[in-house]
This record gives sequence, C-alpha cells and structure tokens, in this order.
Amino acid sequence: MKYIESAKNTNIKQWKKLHTKKERTKTGQFLVEGKHLVEEAIKCGIVKELMVTTPDMLPANIGSDIERYELSEEAFSAMTETETPQHIVAVCTFPVFDEKKYERILLLDAVQDPGNLGTLIRTADAAGLDAVILGEGTVDAFNGKTLRSAQGSHFHLPIIKQTLRTTIPALKERGIPVFGSALKDAKEYRTVTSEGPFALIVGNEGAGIDPEILQMTDQNLYVPMYGKAESLNVAVAAAVLVYHLRG
Repeated sequence: MKYIESAKNTNIKQWKKLHTKKERTKTGQFLVEGKHLVEEAIKCGIVKELMVTTPDMLPANIGSDIERYELSEEAFSAMTETETPQHIVAVCTFPVFDEKKYERILLLDAVQDPGNLGTLIRTADAAGLDAVILGEGTVDAFNGKTLRSAQGSHFHLPIIKQTLRTTIPALKERGIPVFGSALKDAKEYRTVTSEGPFALIVGNEGAGIDPEILQMTDQNLYVPMYGKAESLNVAVAAAVLVYHLRG
C-alpha cells in the first residue's frame, strides 16, 4: 500500500478534480466517500483506487486489482468534500448494466437539487423500477451530495441521460403508459390504476414539468393536499405515485 503525506501530491490534486462534473465526464470516473458507499461500489466491481487514513479502514472484501493508498490526515482532508469524512474514499468507474427494455421507469425533468435527485434514485431502487432517466436540466447524478443521498442505489439500477421529448414517444410506441406529476388536467392519483409497465415523470422543484412535456403524457396525476402546505417535496410526491403505480 502506497503512502501519501503531502496535500500537494499530484494524486491528491487529480482525485480532488473528480468533485467537478467536467472531470467526471472527461475521465469516466467519480469519487465515493464513506464505508457503506465504498462497500457497495466494491460489490458492483467498479472500484479502481481506494484511499484510507489507516490500514484498518480497508474493507475485508477488496480484490488485488484495486490500488490502495494510505493518506495522512492533511492529504485526506484536502481531497474530500465532506466536513466530517469517514476516512475512506474510492475512485470508481461508472456502473454498466445489461441492456434491456425497461418497463417501469422514473423520468426526471430538470430536477436541480442534488439531495432530491439522490432520494429519487433511492426511491426508484426501493420500488423495484428498471431505470431512472435524467432529462435536460437535471443535476449531475454522480456529484457527492447525490451519491450520499442515494445511499448506494446508483449501483443497483441504470441512470441514463436522455432527451425526454424523444424518450416519451418511444415509450408510448411500446405501449407503456406515461404519467406526469402535475395539477393541470390531472386526476387524483388513487382514481388511476396501472397494471404492469408504466413511466412516471416528475419535474423541477419550482417550475414543475415543462408544459410541452406535460402535453405528451397519457395522464397527469396529483396527490391531494389536506393541510396548509402548498405542495409536497418532489421526491416525496414521486414516492407516493411510484408505489401506487407499482401496485
């Protein structure tokens, strides 16, 4: 195991760049921080490099193909994003999943909060959906906050960037009903049933779904409000709708 003491080490500088979307896109790699996420990434077989502050932080199930580094506290702090790091970080390649025809899908239109995106991915995973599709304007799925919020669900189902204006017609051609989360021209969600395949679109935290995209849905659904709140958080609303449609 190699030892790095200086925060100015070239490896530290390179790893730190992976906090930016530009570098993640350029290298096809991203960082995960914390014991749980690192262990999930190891199970997925995508860990390339592993960095810890003490050797006893190394997981028991790491393969010999993973490069290992012990870092000083100074070097580790210079690389990590969280204020209270868990003393273990991994460099990973993007997960690759077997291609198949997805039948239960969550589509996201311009979801901008990383925490919301992570929760949406985690919800889709928990509900047994086949994929999450990120439309235009949606925040990068592999930034640190989204990864921490999803708690490993990135490694369980495909997260795909696509243009919703072309994705939706393709789904409808396959006979998959497309639902939108909206108030306009919408039905109360419990009045609609779904058997089998479906796609659900949820939108931007403030503006909702683009009106042009909403016109492409088969039916829009809303969750009734019984208290004084104006609306539900997008991830909460998606959870209610996904589990209902999932049956």
